[in-house]
Amino acid sequence: MRKLVLTTLVFGIAVAARPTPARADFGLGLFLGDPTGIDFKIGLSNRSGLDLLFGVNTFREGRFNYGHLTYLVTPVVAQGDAVIVPVRLGIGGALYGRSDDLRFAVRAPLEVALRFRRTPLEIYGEIALALTFFAPGDDLQTDLQGGVGFRVFF
Repeated sequence: MRKLVLTTLVFGIAVAARPTPARADFGLGLFLGDPTGIDFKIGLSNRSGLDLLFGVNTFREGRFNYGHLTYLVTPVVAQGDAVIVPVRLGIGGALYGRSDDLRFAVRAPLEVALRFRRTPLEIYGEIALALTFFAPGDDLQTDLQGGVGFRVFF
């Protein structure tokens, strides 16, 4: 029994002390679609993160300034030889419009990414359901957002 405890202890110390690659916790990129803008992803843990986007809500006429903050969780990760394929679900909020006509939306995205193992690059696509509130008393407006983007991790 004493040998088993000693062996387990030595094995545990060896595993804990081995060098591990640094995690890339900050990604900077570009998202094209509806909305379009500069994208920031901040890793909170191995399976969660914050996504921030600042830009415009659309390329169509009548576009507004846009920004969103989304909390993402990764319930599924597929592993390949050259890529990791995380599937992320999120919940967050978006602000957009002119200063005199500011709008708030609750958004729920589904994101699928290809994260390359040998380079700090991720290519991803996202589709999100957005419920927009204009002012108290107004009806909800539903919108479908989506597009593709990339992030470089530091």
